[in-house]
Amino acid sequence: MKKYISYLASILMPKSSVAKTDNFKDATDAYNKSNYAKAIELFRPLATEGNMAAQWYLGWMYKNGEGVMQDYKEAALWYQKAADQGDASSQFNLGLMYSAGDGVTQDHKEVVKWYRKAADQGDLGAQFNLALMYKNGEGVTQDYEESAKWYLLAADQGDVGAQFNLAQMYERGEGVIQDNKESAKWYHLAGDQGQAKAQYKLGMIYDRGIGVIQDFEESAKWYRKAGDQGDASSQYLLGAKYDEGIGVLQDHEESAKWYRKAGDQGDARAQYLLGAKYDGGIGVLQDHEESAKWYRMAGDQGDARAQYNLGLMYKNNKGSGQDLKESVKWFRLAAEQGDAGSQFNLGLMYDNGQGVVQDNKESAKWYRMAGDQGDARAQYNLGLMYKNGEGVIQDYKEAVNLYRLAAEQGHAKAQSNLGFMYAIGQGVTKDYVCAHMWCNLAASNGHRIASENLDKIAKGMTPAQIDEAQDMARDCKT
Repeated sequence: MKKYISYLASILMPKSSVAKTDNFKDATDAYNKSNYAKAIELFRPLATEGNMAAQWYLGWMYKNGEGVMQDYKEAALWYQKAADQGDASSQFNLGLMYSAGDGVTQDHKEVVKWYRKAADQGDLGAQFNLALMYKNGEGVTQDYEESAKWYLLAADQGDVGAQFNLAQMYERGEGVIQDNKESAKWYHLAGDQGQAKAQYKLGMIYDRGIGVIQDFEESAKWYRKAGDQGDASSQYLLGAKYDEGIGVLQDHEESAKWYRKAGDQGDARAQYLLGAKYDGGIGVLQDHEESAKWYRMAGDQGDARAQYNLGLMYKNNKGSGQDLKESVKWFRLAAEQGDAGSQFNLGLMYDNGQGVVQDNKESAKWYRMAGDQGDARAQYNLGLMYKNGEGVIQDYKEAVNLYRLAAEQGHAKAQSNLGFMYAIGQGVTKDYVCAHMWCNLAASNGHRIASENLDKIAKGMTPAQIDEAQDMARDCKT
C-alpha cells in the first residue's frame, strides 16, 4: 500500500523563513494560542509583501480551515508563492496537493517537480515520497537506483520508513547490489526506532542467519518486540519458538498465549496450532469444542490442516457432534488443496456411503490422488478395488502394484494380500519365496491371517527356500 507522508509532516515553519518583525511574532503568537482569526489578519499583509513564512502559514491555515473556511485553491496559491521563492516546506506541501488533486488538477509530473525541489534542499518527507514514486514509476519512469538514492538520503536523516524500505532494496538487490549485511544494518536502525515491521524482519534474519550470525535468542528477542506491538506474524513465530524451545525455554502455556494473540488477529497458522493445543490439551486444558472453534477459524481461511482436522472431528463425534455431511465438506476442501489425508478420508466416505451417496468411482478417484502422494492406506484400498473390480476395471497386476507400494511402507494388510497373490500367482508370477517373505513381514506386524497363510505356504517350500525367504524378510526389516 502506498504510504505518502501527510500534510502534518510539514507543520513546522520553513527553515528558510526567519521573519523577525513584530507583526510576524504577533501573528505566530496568535497562531500558537489558537487565535486563528487574529493570526490570519496579521499573516495576510506580510504574505502579500512576499514574506515566505507568512505565505506558508496562510497555505497551511487555508488547507486545514484554521480561522478561515477550508479552501484548497487558496492554500495552493499561497504554497505556490512561497515555493516559487525556494521554500522547501512549501514545495513539499505543493507536491502533496498535486498528488491528491487538492485545489489543483492532479498531476504526477508536477508532484515529482516540487518534491525534487524540496528534496534537493534536504526535505526529508520529499526525499521519501520521491523515492516511492521512482520505485512505483508514478510521474517518472520506474528507476530503482534513483529510488534507492533518495531513500538513502532520507534514511541518513533518520526516517524510519526510508530505513526499512532501503533495507528491503538491499535484501532484494533492487537499485543496489544485493547485500544481506547492509540490509540487516538498515533493519537494525529501523528496528531500534521501534518499527514493528523491521523488528519482525530482524527476527527472521537472526532465525535464518541471513546477513548476521544465526542467533535464535536474538531472533526471539526481536519477535517479542514486534509481537508486543501487535505484529501477528511475530506473535505466531514467537509462539512456535516456545512450542519447540528454540531460543527460549520450552513453555507450552507461553506458546498458547502468543498463538492466541496472533489468532485473534486472524493468523490462520496460529489458529490451527491453537486448535491443536486444545485438541491435545497441550499448554491449555483439553477442550474439543474450543479446538473445533479455532480449527474452523483457520479452515475458513483455507488452512488445509485445520480443514482435515475438522473433517475428523465431525466424523468421529469429537467437539462438534457427529455430522458426516459436514465431515465430507471439510475433507473435500482440504482434499482439493492436495491434502493426502483428506483425499484418503474422502475416498473412504465415498467407499462406505458416509455423508455422501456411495460411489465406487468417486472413491477410487480420491484414493488414487492420495496414493499418488504416497498414502499407504489409499494405495491398499485402491489395490482392493482393482482386485475386486469395484469402481475400476478389474486388474490383478495393478492390484499387485498398489499392494506393493503400500507393503513397502509397512502396511500389514497390503503385505498379507501381496503375499497371498504371490502364493496363488494372481497378477504376478507364482513365487512361494516372495509369498513367504511378505506374509512373514505382515505376521511380524501383527496380521493374524498372514500368520496362518505363512504356515500353509511353508508346507510347499523346501528348507532352502524358507531360509531364503526369511533372509529377505530380515533384510526388509533392516
